[in-house]
Amino acid sequence: MADAIPRALRALIEEQELVVSRHQAIAAGMSPHSLAHRLREGGPWQILLPGVYLTVTGTALPAQMEMAAILYGTPKPRTADAVHPVITGAAALRYEGVTLPESESDTIDLLVPIGSRRQSASFVAVHRTARMPTTVIARGKRSFALDARAVADAARGMTSLRDVRALVSSAVQKGCCSVTAIRNELDDGPARGSALLARAVAEAYSGTRSAPEAELRDLIGKARLPMPLFNPRLYLPDGTFIGKPDAWWPEAGVAAEVDSREWHLRAPDWEHTMDRHSGLGQYGIVTLHISPQKLRKDPTFVINRIRNAVQAGSARPRLNITTVPSGMKVPLLRLQP
Repeated sequence: MADAIPRALRALIEEQELVVSRHQAIAAGMSPHSLAHRLREGGPWQILLPGVYLTVTGTALPAQMEMAAILYGTPKPRTADAVHPVITGAAALRYEGVTLPESESDTIDLLVPIGSRRQSASFVAVHRTARMPTTVIARGKRSFALDARAVADAARGMTSLRDVRALVSSAVQKGCCSVTAIRNELDDGPARGSALLARAVAEAYSGTRSAPEAELRDLIGKARLPMPLFNPRLYLPDGTFIGKPDAWWPEAGVAAEVDSREWHLRAPDWEHTMDRHSGLGQYGIVTLHISPQKLRKDPTFVINRIRNAVQAGSARPRLNITTVPSGMKVPLLRLQP
């Protein structure tokens, strides 16, 4: 039959998310005539990328598009010592639940060796690099960059500082990778397109854990208010841990919390978190609750609240609270009898 599929090719197609390349089909024994018959208008196969086909009708699934990208970037003929393509950026991070801008949802970033002649096509953005990953995450026959590399590669393609902040903080909070790992990728990778990533990484090292916290830091700096410590740990004199506010002015005894479920909760435990924040008041700490929406839509209101609270707090005796900045080890605290 003109449209018969060799048995070996059927098995390969099943292994590859129902996606196959022209080179594979011909090598497995399918004739060019049979291939053209299946790709005819209204036929059972469809073209996803040049020389790469989906062997069913309908809309391709994300895994099928990823497989198509891998096959598109794979050298022909494929040899045992060839360096094979790796998916990076947003497509690699989707499996980790990392927050990504909507604009990144339809593109698959593909790393290929520096000498590859492949060009970007359709939904695949080809990136030639001399730093091909030596360790990858395998999902079936698809290869993905490790999370820190994927974060760095995704960030270099973004033009919004808010998006880059959200990406870095989301990846770190979800435990996908550390700030240090992202910093290493920043240092080892190209300088071009890295300015926003460098800023987001520096902010993360300073203690900010989320995009809204970084925006609060920017707002405070522009208003020339005293700069707080971000995410320090607070203790009573007897060593009792009392909290870890988003922002803390130790001289004034004022804390600020950027109240956002998206950034601070791994589970739906909003009431517990609000109780914890409010509990700082029992130690004399004035706690300001700031929503990301208020921060962006009415910054003047936010600045005035902070200024008034810090001024009032600085006029009273300093609270007897030990502050340990983010990233520092907790000192040995003397316990009271």
